[in-house]
Parts: sequence; structure tokens; C-alpha cells
Amino acid sequence: MVQGVRNRMPRLGTRKLHALLREKFGEEHLRIGRDKLFAILGQENMLQRRRKRYLQTTDSKHWMRKYPNLIKELTITRKEQVWVSDITYVRTAEGFCYLSMITDVYSRKIVGSAVSSSLSSEICIAALQEALRTRETDKKLIHHSDRGIQYCSKEYVYILQKNDIGINMTENGDPYENALAERMNRTIKEEFFGEHRFSDRAFLSMVVRESVGIYNRERPHLSLGMQAPEAVHFGANK
Repeated sequence: MVQGVRNRMPRLGTRKLHALLREKFGEEHLRIGRDKLFAILGQENMLQRRRKRYLQTTDSKHWMRKYPNLIKELTITRKEQVWVSDITYVRTAEGFCYLSMITDVYSRKIVGSAVSSSLSSEICIAALQEALRTRETDKKLIHHSDRGIQYCSKEYVYILQKNDIGINMTENGDPYENALAERMNRTIKEEFFGEHRFSDRAFLSMVVRESVGIYNRERPHLSLGMQAPEAVHFGANK
């Protein structure tokens, strides 16, 4: 049963596995608790180990304007209130590629993603444009990111201002201020990519697209009461 789930979500954690299996097969077919499932997976050497991140993708030492963090005390009450964005790296046989994603804070839905072999602002712009195409409301929206050169670029800031989106950034290089966006990148890489080796950017892009779809539609989320992001996003107030 676990392998069936991990064929689609290779590194899904045990807590989420337990919730998903109970939903899929029913309590009458899964008559064990979460602790017992931990023990079984431990015996079978199937527990997931967290990996470390080595490559830095943020360059905040630049001359372009940086924006303050104004959402520290903000209470999130609806979708499309705050989007968070970040970049991570993925190894391929051709060299490093980069993945940019934008996530809705309320629903945890990944609303935009893009893959590139370059760390230029184009990758972030592509993810932002995808997010804008799927935007459903015209309520006030804030975009939050680190102070990387991609997010401070003239082109990126112009698109945000053109769409009347507030600009919000981390301060003092504190990683916790953009923790959700970094966690989303880690989730896609660790839980969906697993031990896979990518041949090139085109194949990576295809896997990213499939993984984001599965994450949004199927993966239970602890902070959402074990619901999938799209269930919360489309069930949320308009």
C-alpha cells in the first residue's frame, strides 16, 4: 500500500502517508496507528531522511532597491492574500538547473513554477506570469520573497506594480522570513524527485509539472488538516 502511494509521491513522510492510506483504503483496512506505521517502515528501511541543502541561490548583495517586510504580523484569512516565492537548484546530467515556484500562503497551492538553466530573472518572471494567469480574485495581493537580485530586478518589479501587487521582502537575511517558500521547494525536491537522476532540463520540466499537479491535487498537508491544497484553494472564500 505504501509503495503504491510512493510511486506517485516517492518521499512522502509517514504522518501524511498514514492519513492518506486511511482516506484511500478506510480504517477497516488500515487497523494500525501512526506509531505502528512508523515502526513497520523502520523495520523495512522505508523511513525518509531529510537532506541538506548545499548550493546558494540568493544574491542579495546588489545595488537595486530592496523592500521591507510588512507582513510579519499579518493574519492570513483568504487565498490570494499573500504569495511567496523562492528558487532552488536541481542537478541534471547537463549541469545545474533552477526551479522557481510561487505558493499561495492560505491554501499552500503552488500557483506558478518554472525551470531554467540560468539564475537570471527570466525564470522568476515565467513562474510569476503563470501564477497571474490562474489568479481568480482582484483583492489586494502581496508578493513576498527574499532580497535576491531576480526579485529586485526592474522587469520583475514592473510586473508586480503593473498588476497592483504589493512588494514584500525578507530583512537582514533571516531565512525564517521566507520559510514557507523554501519549504515548498524542499517538499517538491525531496518527496517527489527522490533519487531520480535527470538527463536534461526538458525532462526535469516535465517531472516538475507532473509533481506540482500531484502535490496540489493529492498530497495531504498537515497545516490544512490533511487536506490537499486545491481542495482548500477552490473551497476557500472568493
